[in-house]
Amino acid sequence: MVRIKNPILTGFNPDPCICRVGDDYYIAVSTFEWFPGGGIYHSKDLKNWRLVSRPLNRLNQLNMKGNPDSGGVWAPALSYADGKFWLIYSDIKVTEGQWKDGHNYLVTCDTIDGEWSDPIYLNSSGFDPSLFHDDDGKKYLVNMYWDHRVGNHNFYGIVLQEYDPVQQKLVGPQKIIFKGTDMGLVEAPHIYKVGEYYYLLTAEGGTRYEHQATIARSKEITGPYEVHPDNPLITSFPYPRNPLQKAGHASIVQTHTNEWFLVHLTGRPLPKDGQPLLDPRGFCPLGRETAIQRLEWRNHWPYVVGGNQPALEIEGPNIKEVKWERDYPEKDDFDSEQLNLHFQTLRIPLGEDTLSLKDNPGHLRLYGRESLTSKFTQAFVARRWQHFNFTAETKVAFHPDTFQQSAGLVNYYNTQNWTTLQISWNEEKGRILELMSCDNFTFDMPLKGKEIVIPKEVEYVYMRVDVKVNTYSYSYSFDGVNWVEIPFAFHSYKLSDDYIQGGGFFTGAFVGMHCRDTSGTRKYADFDYFIYKEKE
Repeated sequence: MVRIKNPILTGFNPDPCICRVGDDYYIAVSTFEWFPGGGIYHSKDLKNWRLVSRPLNRLNQLNMKGNPDSGGVWAPALSYADGKFWLIYSDIKVTEGQWKDGHNYLVTCDTIDGEWSDPIYLNSSGFDPSLFHDDDGKKYLVNMYWDHRVGNHNFYGIVLQEYDPVQQKLVGPQKIIFKGTDMGLVEAPHIYKVGEYYYLLTAEGGTRYEHQATIARSKEITGPYEVHPDNPLITSFPYPRNPLQKAGHASIVQTHTNEWFLVHLTGRPLPKDGQPLLDPRGFCPLGRETAIQRLEWRNHWPYVVGGNQPALEIEGPNIKEVKWERDYPEKDDFDSEQLNLHFQTLRIPLGEDTLSLKDNPGHLRLYGRESLTSKFTQAFVARRWQHFNFTAETKVAFHPDTFQQSAGLVNYYNTQNWTTLQISWNEEKGRILELMSCDNFTFDMPLKGKEIVIPKEVEYVYMRVDVKVNTYSYSYSFDGVNWVEIPFAFHSYKLSDDYIQGGGFFTGAFVGMHCRDTSGTRKYADFDYFIYKEKE
């Protein structure tokens, strides 16, 4: 029997929605402001997963220009019916204040990694939409229903409405079918039909440490729904010593071997030696990840095997293990005509006037655009932090002629929180290496006055970041052999949901390559390779 260690999708891979087609398993996860939108992973054994699709990869499917930090694609819901895949997603345009302005869409595709359809608009009444295909052929959309009224709880309940695939729109009355429990903040609905019952799985308690998954059942899809007698189905909140925290936002699958599993969001806090356990619980720079638990049924109710807290290791299904080749090379030489699926940009696709793999073959060329604080057009290509210990490295050629131009290696959470080692220009020193940081919009340049002068004969500068659990530091080399570590340590926890303005953001730390030219002349930088090497 295969043993599965959690989490199964490390790094920022939240809000998992699992879908089985025959003996293939797929999980869709949220990507928020990162483009292309949505991530779909494939497995044959529930243990080994590979990234196979970024379904929302065209502007007519997803245009997030100007979207706020942690806006964009929330909780894509993947299902399979009528010989094709269905993906429902939100594009959240406003996150602060009394409103969560967002719009819900449907796309379909015959194959998981094919070209997904143009979007069908559904509604805008709330987020976390999910499509249920009933066995009588009818289809229903559920989503949380947002209440903006001052003094009211924003999370009004779960709304159900029929979807007509012929007319390609929602039809008939809307009905609030579930108001949640006293945990509050009911969201993330999924409906399942098992035997004579409809089961409504939701998330409650917010997506921080109080998070949980709640399940209720009814013999009618419209309710009333009775809550599980031992609710919640899963949570970490009563278990502060469990390394898998924030457990909630879940979905369920029955395997082709007739076993049941639950995938759920989780977060792994940094170690806190000598600090209080409970307040604060900690910081998760790897973001919210995906874990899996085994389910069993008793009295027509599902239970997590071993109790309602997440387990670090579980007994996998009675399926032969199927391992994949790496879906991300340790070293990417940019020899392909397309970026690896693990690389993303912010909010929009970058046209060849900004990002090119052809203008200097074997290089990623970035033409300088807006700053790392922009919510519009950044020339920035990055990938998730997926390990507590790793090294990322690149080699860049860049010849700025003003301090308004820079290019280099970036560690990024959002527009308000990042650090960079970059090549820029100084009136007295010429080309320089400098550090810059942005900490909740407090800016610093730690090397000010001690910038590193780049010798005139040097074409390429090698840059590296070493992430060592709680801290990370940058190094540089002018020949690729002799490395110099810059004696300045940054704190990993500052690139976490839990740190940003006290929490309430939803992504995770990224590392990547950026080129800025706020002069408007589009000065380009050539990146020769990118290495991401785990050390665990």
